Amino acid sequence: MRHVTAASILGIAACGLLAGCPDREIARVRPEQGRVEYKDIPVTVNRNVDILFVIDDSPSMADKQNNLAANFPNFINVLNTIQGGLPDVHIGVVSSDVGSKATQDAAPAPAIGQIGNGGCSGTGKSGNLQTSGAPVTGTFISDIKQTDGSRTKNYTGALDQVFAQMARVGAGGCGFEQHLEAMKRALNNNPANAGFLRPDAYLAVIFIADEDDCTMSKGTLLAPESPAMGPLQSFRCTRFGVTCDQGGQTPDQMNQVGTKTQCHPNDTSQYLEKVSVYVEFLKKLKTDPGKIIVAGIMGTTEPFQTELRTPPGGGTAIQSLAHSCSYTGANGLEVADPPTRIKFLLDQFPNRSTFTSICQQNLSDGLVLIAQLLKSVIGDPCIEGKLADVDPNTPGPQYDCSVSDVTNKGKPNQQETILPPCDANATNKPCWRINTDLMNCPLSDHFTLKIERAQAPAPETHVIANCVTEATDS
Repeated sequence: MRHVTAASILGIAACGLLAGCPDREIARVRPEQGRVEYKDIPVTVNRNVDILFVIDDSPSMADKQNNLAANFPNFINVLNTIQGGLPDVHIGVVSSDVGSKATQDAAPAPAIGQIGNGGCSGTGKSGNLQTSGAPVTGTFISDIKQTDGSRTKNYTGALDQVFAQMARVGAGGCGFEQHLEAMKRALNNNPANAGFLRPDAYLAVIFIADEDDCTMSKGTLLAPESPAMGPLQSFRCTRFGVTCDQGGQTPDQMNQVGTKTQCHPNDTSQYLEKVSVYVEFLKKLKTDPGKIIVAGIMGTTEPFQTELRTPPGGGTAIQSLAHSCSYTGANGLEVADPPTRIKFLLDQFPNRSTFTSICQQNLSDGLVLIAQLLKSVIGDPCIEGKLADVDPNTPGPQYDCSVSDVTNKGKPNQQETILPPCDANATNKPCWRINTDLMNCPLSDHFTLKIERAQAPAPETHVIANCVTEATDS
C-alpha cells in the first residue's frame, strides 16, 4: 500500500482545533456517520508562494529525477485550480551536495571518493540555486500575475518543461547527502540566491530523496576506515545520526544486524547536526510559522533494519541500512532507504506537511498531495470530500458544518465567532451556505463553502470549518 500522510487536508473533528471549544453543531455528530473535513480559509488571500525543491543528486537518483520531471505538470495543474489561477510563484532548486564541509568546522574536511561519481569535496554546490541550463533569467523561476491578468515571467517556454530541466540536477553528487544543510544554505541570506525568498510569501520546502539526511556537525565523520568508525560508507550517517529505542540505543547497537523500531534522530551525536536546529531555522524565517510548508517524497520509514551487504566495489559484506522500499524503474530496480531524520523535521510542522514514498513509477500522487496542501494553506473553500446528508428523512440535502470566524488565530487572545447556516434569503449575516462552483472546485460534487457578510471582517480573520463527509473505503 502506498504510504501517504496529509494531516493538513482532512482531519477528524476535535475540539482542540480551536481554543475554548464552544458548543457547536458538529459536536453532536455520530462518528459512524463518516468523517469530517477541516478547512482553514484566510479571509485575506496571500498569493505569494516561494517553493524550494531540495533534490538528492547522489548516484542513485537519475531515474527518480526523471520521474519528478515527468510528473511535475500534475503539481502545476492543481495550483492552477486555486481561485485566481496559478499563484505568484518563485520556484527554485538546490541539490543535497554541500561537499565535505561540516557545520561546526571552519574548513571542509579532506575530499573523499571520485568527484562527480559520489565523491565529496569542498562545499559542493553550497545551497546555491541550480537551473541546470534551463531557459531562465536568474537562478529561479519567477511567474507573477499582473493587475491586468497577464503574467510576468523570467523564463521562456512552458513552466513545467522549464522546471523539468531544472529538476535534473545530475546524479554524481556527494553520497553523504546533507539535505537539511543545503536547505539552510539556500535560504539563509545566500547572496547567490538573492530575491528568491520574499518576506510576505508562503515558503514551501520539498525534499526529493532516496536516502536520509547526513548533515555533519564534524567532518571527522568522513575519517578513513577504522575499528571505531567502520567502513567509509554512508551507513555512518545512520549509525551515528539515528537512535532506535528498540534495538539501537547506542551507535554500537545501531551497528548490529537486525530490525530496529521507534527510531528518531540522535540529538547527542558527536558527528551529525541536530535536526532541531533546522526546525527552528525554518520557523524563524517567518513571523507566522504557519506560512511554512514542508514536504517529502522519500523512502518509507519502515522497515528499519541493519543488514550485511556487499559494497558496490565488491569485497566483504559490511553493515548497511537495508532499503525500506523499491520499484522497477526505466533501468531496473530502484530503491530507497528510511528517511528518519527528514521525517522528524516534517512532523514538527503539523497541518503543514505531507510525506509520500518515492518508490513509485509515477510520482504524481505525491506531487498532487503537496499541491493540494499549498492550495489549502493559501485558502481553498472547496469541499474535497462528498458531503454527507445527515438527515435523509428531511427533504433536500441536510449538510452538517461547524463554521467560525477566528481572529488572532493561534495566539493567546484568539477570538472565535460561530457563524450560523444562512436562512433562505441570508438575512442572518454573517452566515454560511454550500454553493456549487464547477470551475474552481473540480473534486467530488464541486461544492464550495460560501460566507455571506453584511460587512468585511478584520483582515487577519480565518474561517475555520468542519463539515461532515461520507466515509470512504481506506
